[in-house]
Amino acid sequence: MNTAYFRITSIPCLKDKYAILRGIPLLEENDRIASARHQVMIEYDPSQHIIAPSVGQHWRVTGKHTVEKEERNGFKFDLHRYKDIEHMYCALPETGDQLKDFIAKSPEFKGIGIAKISQLWSKHGKRLMDLAMNDNEATDAILIEDLTAAALKGLREGFSQYKNLKDYQWMTEHDIPGSVQQRLLKHHEDSALKAIKADPYILTVFGMSFEKVDAVALSCAKVDYKPSSSLSPEALPLEDFHADERRLRAAIEVAIRKEVDKGHTYTVRDDIIPHLRVLLKDSELIKQALMTAQDVRQFVIDPTRGSYHPTAQLVMEATVSKRLLALSQLESQSNEEAEFALARAFADLPYPLMDKQKEAVRTSILNHVSCITGGAGTGKTTVLRTVLRTYSNMGATIHAVALSGRAAMRLHESIGFGTLTIAAFLRQEPVQPLPDDPLHVLVIDEASMIDLPTMYKLVTHIDPSVRIIFTGDPNQLPPIGCGKVLSDIVESKTIKNTTLDIVKRQSGATGIPEYSYLINLGEVPTNLTSGNITFHETSGDLIAQTCAELFIDSPSDSRVIAPTKVLVADINNLVQSRTNKGGDRMEFAGADGYNYYRNLRNGDQILFTQNNYEAGIQNGSLGKLIDVTASDGCYGVVELDTGERVEVNDSILDCMELGYAITLHKAQGSQFPRIIIALKKGRIVDRAWLYTAITRAETEIHIVGSERDFKHITMNPSHSHKRNSFLMQLLSNANDTVTL
Repeated sequence: MNTAYFRITSIPCLKDKYAILRGIPLLEENDRIASARHQVMIEYDPSQHIIAPSVGQHWRVTGKHTVEKEERNGFKFDLHRYKDIEHMYCALPETGDQLKDFIAKSPEFKGIGIAKISQLWSKHGKRLMDLAMNDNEATDAILIEDLTAAALKGLREGFSQYKNLKDYQWMTEHDIPGSVQQRLLKHHEDSALKAIKADPYILTVFGMSFEKVDAVALSCAKVDYKPSSSLSPEALPLEDFHADERRLRAAIEVAIRKEVDKGHTYTVRDDIIPHLRVLLKDSELIKQALMTAQDVRQFVIDPTRGSYHPTAQLVMEATVSKRLLALSQLESQSNEEAEFALARAFADLPYPLMDKQKEAVRTSILNHVSCITGGAGTGKTTVLRTVLRTYSNMGATIHAVALSGRAAMRLHESIGFGTLTIAAFLRQEPVQPLPDDPLHVLVIDEASMIDLPTMYKLVTHIDPSVRIIFTGDPNQLPPIGCGKVLSDIVESKTIKNTTLDIVKRQSGATGIPEYSYLINLGEVPTNLTSGNITFHETSGDLIAQTCAELFIDSPSDSRVIAPTKVLVADINNLVQSRTNKGGDRMEFAGADGYNYYRNLRNGDQILFTQNNYEAGIQNGSLGKLIDVTASDGCYGVVELDTGERVEVNDSILDCMELGYAITLHKAQGSQFPRIIIALKKGRIVDRAWLYTAITRAETEIHIVGSERDFKHITMNPSHSHKRNSFLMQLLSNANDTVTL
């Protein structure tokens, strides 16, 4: 690791999550230039730092660096480039000349020129910074002698972002990440450092690892471990430090959060003990921690089941179950109007429905909450379209939603009614039926993707009278977030559900529904290559290469699905290098006159990794980069797969990646004409993963991997659905008293 102390001379690039700083190294003892033959260049993520960079600031950076020879205007120098950064923080200039120059040139200090700041420095010296940062009547009285009211305001505002500078430096030096610092300061404001020193383990709540917080706790100057103790951690016996109640309580909370991160909404004692062994490394401390847990407010303990329920998840599960049960207990709506609307909808169909499909339609119309479930090719879309036409004939207002933009677009194409993403729906005014518009229906498509927090937001966004229809396949991968809402609803048998389980074979059939049906049952197809599915026996080290070659065979209608981000990145780079190596790169001019670029080329497939509702994109949106001409803050244009065009500005550039290959979670809810599946046995790849990946294809599938892995994945039960979720129990025990 190397360390550089430097003054910023230019900021060629400053975006939300990517910035480039250039500077000149300084001597620590007097802030003078160390050598004119050396310059520093830093590439980093400014969102991870509290203080925004500004020309003239002094920064200290520690990390791995490379040294490159550069020449500018005939002057040769060594450029020390830092990319892999361990520590980085701002330190204001400490010498008079440097500080005066910095303040005079910084736009943050409005109304303060070189003459005025020189006058103040001559009078107050280093005390000036303390006077400027401590905003009170006493310091006002001192500074107003030499400043106008407007200039004093400018001085205060200029120093405002630096008032906690020493706190930032302390936190950075103690390896507290910038993202944790930001969350901590948002919650505790100016008292953040005081809060850390009072209880370092609050850092675990803000996302810092338990092991790193242990190191912070040991380094704090004073932590009052017991009311009678005023010793520092270093002076305490080691066992006293390890047995501190705050440490044990934090270990319990961390262990429970680790289980929630796996998708559970609650956990049990036997599952958190392995985490406690890793964190506390002592059986006696584990016993003490479990006893301490009785007083923790962040979760509720059920002694009869030995379960630990995070309060937030328990509240959400109780709210969702209460709303669904209330809807399920409303009387059946069989009446003349409903029967007439049903008869009319059935008569308008170009072909008769199967008995199970008719049952699904009737169930959805006659009940206030219901589910339509089934695998690919079982007719869910036909049933839903018929249901919604029936409701339309009854004068209902229909709200059809899906989690992703592509899924919402596909739903619209299938049912013929307007659709929204769930995010867009939740941004609208809450649904409140009116006397002249009493009947409202919320349709949630691809409901297997809906996690507990999203379901909670939906039920609290609509009036209790609004009917709800879930459609989806509970055998697909569960949601990324906690819970398994659709699966719990189906398993509870409390909410009316019709499972469509007959795969209808049609002329020109692809064979995909039948193939996926066997996978879902855990049966290996007799022929791994069958119909429009082709299996490519491939060794693990050649999977990325084979997937890239298959993509190149038909790039206009293909998408690769891979299990890990590393494999996705490998395939994306291979495809780009072979299909679009000569495409013009996306470039932007820096303030220093140099051009900088991203490895995105005109013609590349693009994946967006964050929501940007103003631009009409969300996490998982796909498109094609069709222009890389930079002008007026725009770096190019992406045409989304919905046909809309998005101009690439700073905020959008930060969330763009190559999209030839994507993970399954990014693909879930979408379908593509031709799918290439990178099948590689691993922690997340199980039967549900393979089944879900196969059902993303419309007409053609290529599976790349080994037959041995394919059989192992298919024949072993899926572990992704083995989630602890209390929702099913709350729904099943509707008539019982559930006490925690």
